[in-house]
This record gives sequence, structure tokens and C-alpha cells, in this order.
Amino acid sequence: MQSWWMQLGAQGAQLEQRDVAVPQPAPGQLLVRVHAASLNRGEFVAGHGLHGAPGNWKAVGGECAGEVAALGSGVDAFLVGQRVMGRCSGAFAEYALLDAAEAMPVPTPLSWHEAASIPLTWLVTFDMLVLQGDLKTGEWLLVNGVSSGVGVAALQMGQALGGRVIGTSTSQAKLDRLQALGLEHGLLARAADFAPRVLELTGQHGADLVVNAVGGSVFAEDVRCMAFEGRLAMVGYVDGLLHADLDLEALHAKRLKLFGVSNKLRTKAQKAAAVPRFVAEILPRFASGALRPLVDEVVPFAGLPQAKARMEAGEHVGKIVLDVSA
Repeated sequence: MQSWWMQLGAQGAQLEQRDVAVPQPAPGQLLVRVHAASLNRGEFVAGHGLHGAPGNWKAVGGECAGEVAALGSGVDAFLVGQRVMGRCSGAFAEYALLDAAEAMPVPTPLSWHEAASIPLTWLVTFDMLVLQGDLKTGEWLLVNGVSSGVGVAALQMGQALGGRVIGTSTSQAKLDRLQALGLEHGLLARAADFAPRVLELTGQHGADLVVNAVGGSVFAEDVRCMAFEGRLAMVGYVDGLLHADLDLEALHAKRLKLFGVSNKLRTKAQKAAAVPRFVAEILPRFASGALRPLVDEVVPFAGLPQAKARMEAGEHVGKIVLDVSA
């Protein structure tokens, strides 16, 4: 089968397409014939620590959708031929292995490309907004980098949960496009100077929950515009800044909560623990059509390098998806 591999080094990421053997499912796993897999910026960023020591080659791709081709022993919740989606390793391939605990049925209305945009991105968003962020109806949600894959998912889920969403972006055209998805206020922010506007829009209340998908360059500004008992989710640092000033007085006086959502140090059981609740609370919204992932572009399997370059250039709104069905 064809599979994409990557090596991270001092000069960045090097991609290589390889012909490798089809993997066999171990107990508790599904072998999936991949139809689509979506790109996530974190897997191409060395600072996220997802690839081990520099210089190691690793099969890439973190989420996919496809048909069950074979079942490992002990798997009885899925059937061969069933449409499934899930987080996995090596999703940019013709076949991938999913742990049964991570696999989810694909809601009927969704295409393969839409389904492949859900598992990793939307489970991370569920962690930020629900499990840790505890977003309540009527609360203000600020999303930095709102046009990114996780940014758009945060906007859509936040709006569906009754939040009032403010998003920042360096592109007015992207902000205009996202108004149809429930973006109440789009702030054109080419520098970390958006706190006064956030406070003005919220009647000096501030943001109850902040999703920082940008990094250290906006962290201090996020703290400045947070509400009393506000929460801040750190989900990415595409700006490359891994350190930022922290206003300890604001942290203390406003009783703020700061948290991360990385899975790299969690066990398989810890990562899978939220899947049943996600299936129960969020998947029905996809099944009813109330939620639909925003796919920016679908690229052929051989076009991964170009898709990666486009994503890193920040030209997309939502998800870029690799079509594997051909």
C-alpha cells in the first residue's frame, strides 16, 4: 500500500511516499480502508513533540475516515464494511489501524472528506470547550486564529453550545466568510492589541473562555481580556513562540484557569475516555445536520507536500483533506 512518511530535522519536515505492507489489526483494533484523511498543523511542527527525536522517520496523518476492512480479536462493536472515523497514527495511507476505543461511526449525512475532518480536531475542541472549558450558554468565547481547523471547530461547537463567539484573524476575508457559521464578532488583529476591543464588545466583562491556537505572541493579551474566573485553553503555537509573560496579579485576582489539551503524554485509555461522551453529545448534531465540518480544500493523495505548504502559509479556512479513495 502507499503511505506518507515524514522526518523532522533542523531544516524542517521532509516527506516521502513509500510502498509498505498493509498492517494487520491486533486485538482491539480495526483495519480501515482509508477514503480520506485531514491535515493538522501540529503534526508538522517540531515543537509539538509528536515525532520523537529529530531525524526519526514516522508514518504521518492523525485522523481518517474509511471502511472497516478487518477486525482484530475482541472487537464486536463494529462490522466489516461499516463507515468509521477516528484518531490514529499513519492516516495518510491506503490502510490504517484504529483502536476500537477511538473509532466512531460516520453520521449518515457526512461525506468521507467531512468525516475525516472530525476525529482529532473536534475531540480536541470538545476537550477545550466542554471537558475542561465548561462553556455555558451566553458566555463569551474568544478564539485566536479562528480560521484554522481547530479555530473553526471551536467557533462551530461554541455557537452550538450557546456561546457568543469572538474570533481573531489576520485576514478580513476569512472573518467575513466565518460570519455565516456564527461568528458574532470578527477582529482583524495583525498584532497583540485586541484586548481593548474584546472588553468593549463584552461590556467590560471580558472573555469567559479563550482558545489560543496561535501561541506565545498573543498569550499576554489573552490574559488581559479574560473575565473573572475566565479559562484559557492552550492548543497551539504556530507562531513558534513557546514562552510568554504571565501577569500573576491578574491570574490571582481574577481567579483564572489555564490549561493545555495535548495528548502526547496521555495513555491510550486516557485519550479514549472522552470518546463515548463525544459520540453521545456531539455526533447527533452532525447526524441531524446542525453541525457540518468546514472543508476548505480536497487534494489528491500525491498532493500532500503542496497541501502542507498551503496550510503552513495560512491560506485555508477550516480543514484541508487528503483524498485517498483513488
